[in-house]
Amino acid sequence: MTRILVADDEHLIRDAIAGLLDLEDGFEVVGRAASGDEALAAALHTRPDVALLDLQLPGPDGIEVARRLAAELPDCRCVIVTSHGRPGYLKSALAAGVRGFLPKTVSSRTFAEVVRSVAGGGRYVDPALAAEAISAGDSPLSPRESDVLALARDGAPVEEIARRVSLSRGTVRNHLAAAIAKLDAANRHEAARIAAGHGWI
Repeated sequence: MTRILVADDEHLIRDAIAGLLDLEDGFEVVGRAASGDEALAAALHTRPDVALLDLQLPGPDGIEVARRLAAELPDCRCVIVTSHGRPGYLKSALAAGVRGFLPKTVSSRTFAEVVRSVAGGGRYVDPALAAEAISAGDSPLSPRESDVLALARDGAPVEEIARRVSLSRGTVRNHLAAAIAKLDAANRHEAARIAAGHGWI
């Protein structure tokens, strides 16, 4: 039996994925989680073979959960399941050791095949997303510039961004200015739009 952890903050999605997997021969859902912290605790407790992680989990996101599981539970293979399939996320996920990356729009048959393949040691990346990632190129932004620009995209003022990333206001302004210059944008809102359009944030 392949032991599976399902982590998604949307209750309906989490239950639907678990229900789908329960119908498949050879799969056993051993844990469910609604946040990154819950996913980490459940994984360490149940020791699944495969962890299916929503990208946008509250707390540590799916990529960060995968990164930590790679260190703390290396036999657990992680798959990111998302409705936010942007090239930048894909590249970050692969760098974190994720074995699969697929959109929530895949068929139930493809979904089960991907889980089975990853459990057997394979990898899977949605072909359309892989092509988009290749054509998007690498982000010119540093990780910290990406972080502050992502928070700016959500409309957070400099003071809040500084608090959330544990930096001074001046340092946040410097990172925003660097991102604006690198993206040849007029302001931080345009820079965030450009970066999001390329999947870099």
